[in-house]
Amino acid sequence: MIHIVLYRPEKPQNTGNIMRTCVAIGATLDIIGPLSFSLDEKAIKRCGLDYIESLKWNYFPSYEDYLKEYPRANTYYVTRYSSKVYSTFDFKDSISDIFLMFGRESTGIPHDILRNNPTRLLRIPMVPEARSLNLSNSVAIVVYEVLRQQGFANLSTSEAIKGEDFLLKEDK
Repeated sequence: MIHIVLYRPEKPQNTGNIMRTCVAIGATLDIIGPLSFSLDEKAIKRCGLDYIESLKWNYFPSYEDYLKEYPRANTYYVTRYSSKVYSTFDFKDSISDIFLMFGRESTGIPHDILRNNPTRLLRIPMVPEARSLNLSNSVAIVVYEVLRQQGFANLSTSEAIKGEDFLLKEDK
């Protein structure tokens, strides 16, 4: 099972998009607060669409509460302060849960958390002048690398709703 962990997200639109991604891939969303917005805001519902009704998620009032719930979590921290690219990590082990933590849009993950986990920091490459990518885009990039390495287990790799041969049968 993959867990997407958001450390104090600031933008409801990003959180809504990430909720939708979690539902689409069967991941659990763990949100660490406190938050500066309400989880029932219109922006979240608009971005998450009807997907969020199926979302598996947890809210933790603090990082300490998160650690109490998952004391031995297999957590990786996405940060610009890493020199190791996300695709160099081995995520093939699909037996143990993988937790991918992403920080606040404005400040990232607190530096003390990063310093305490130096071998678990990963980076998304970008030009040297860029500070960061959009949070929901970053989640998608990294989580799909994990899924790719695991062979997209339990995910449909062909059109399941309208049928694999939908385009061939579609009226012209």
